[in-house]
Amino acid sequence: MSVDVLTAGHYLILSAILFCLGLTGVLLRRNIIVMLMSIELMLNAVNLAFVTFSYFNQNIDGQIMVLFVMAVAAAEAAVGLAIAVSLYKKFKDLNISLFEHLRG
Repeated sequence: MSVDVLTAGHYLILSAILFCLGLTGVLLRRNIIVMLMSIELMLNAVNLAFVTFSYFNQNIDGQIMVLFVMAVAAAEAAVGLAIAVSLYKKFKDLNISLFEHLRG
């Protein structure tokens, strides 16, 4: 019977895949809500990498960084959703191409 062992490389590959999916969502989608969700996916991929390095190096520094990243993600979600709601009230749509004329 063979037992598969997950190494740090497996977790880092998963983290890279999640980060690339989030980056693709930010670059290709034009909906603000989808873009915010993609940014959250990218932050979670970074959290996975931090926890992986922390676990395999037997120190707690990566897990402490995850707490800070989670705080930033919560603030980003709150501010981003507030902006999205405000823009939806004004323009009745969340397509990012409608807001290009707002540049100064």
